[in-house]
Amino acid sequence: QVQLVESGGGSVQPGGSLRLYCAASGHSIKSHCMSWFRQAPGKEREWVAYISSAYTAPYYARSVQGRFTISKDDANNSVALEMSSLQPEDTAMYYCAADPSEGCSRQSSYYSFWGQGTQVTVSA
Repeated sequence: QVQLVESGGGSVQPGGSLRLYCAASGHSIKSHCMSWFRQAPGKEREWVAYISSAYTAPYYARSVQGRFTISKDDANNSVALEMSSLQPEDTAMYYCAADPSEGCSRQSSYYSFWGQGTQVTVSA
């Protein structure tokens, strides 16, 4: 079992930046696929980015490519999402997800473990 706790959300103005943090406990996530998803009110949960290990290239949704950076810290058993040039459409609850399976997926149903989420609000 892996427990995930997100933090770092908040309210920012358009163009601003935030760094989200996901702390894992209960098991090492070194070999886990780690993803960030987001869900805005009234919308389906959307995949944002994933990384399979600290030494492999991450993948991003087209909507965040070039603005968001996902990183994995094996020493601290955590994953982060650096977000810049934030826009109102980035407003959502952001979730960290993990799965021990080899490989990664953009499908939320793939992931076994989820955090409780952290709210990001972008408004003027």
